[in-house]
Amino acid sequence: MTDSHVQTSKFLSYILRHEPHAIGLCLDDQGWAPIDLLIEKARIAGHALDIAVIHEVVTGTGNEKKRFALSADGTHIRAVQGHSTTSVSIVREARQPPDTLYHGTARHFLAAILVEGLRPGQRHQVHLSANETTALEVGRRHGEPVLLRIDARKMHVEGLCFFQAENGVWLTEHVPAIFLAQ
Repeated sequence: MTDSHVQTSKFLSYILRHEPHAIGLCLDDQGWAPIDLLIEKARIAGHALDIAVIHEVVTGTGNEKKRFALSADGTHIRAVQGHSTTSVSIVREARQPPDTLYHGTARHFLAAILVEGLRPGQRHQVHLSANETTALEVGRRHGEPVLLRIDARKMHVEGLCFFQAENGVWLTEHVPAIFLAQ
């Protein structure tokens, strides 16, 4: 992705995950926003967006994280997970997870996590990965990374629900500490 695309992706993440009202945009309860309205509201707020750049950020090469989705008719966009705004509650079907999932965190959070488990913080759900590499990359964002293994099979058997976003990220409400290992 070009620097322009990275900046657009960051702007879209901010607006579509956390602060749609910062530009006067309202998301529906599934997180969708009309693209033409997004472009107009962004322009009024001083951010230049256009349909081609939005489509490239969503579907283009270099977008392995796939943070956004377009509606089937291509007229709406949403963030696929990571919302902190209370107006969005994406409905997903519960799925059976792989036996083991992973979470990357910074070492300075580890002591609290081992006592309290993983909590969503300001987001709606805890984000988990099916592979170690991705989890460690996430952990590096906040300091020296630590990889946690989650016994997802046992959680699932005990009735805790898992969901999967369109980009492959696994989601759950909370991971109690008894299901965590280093």
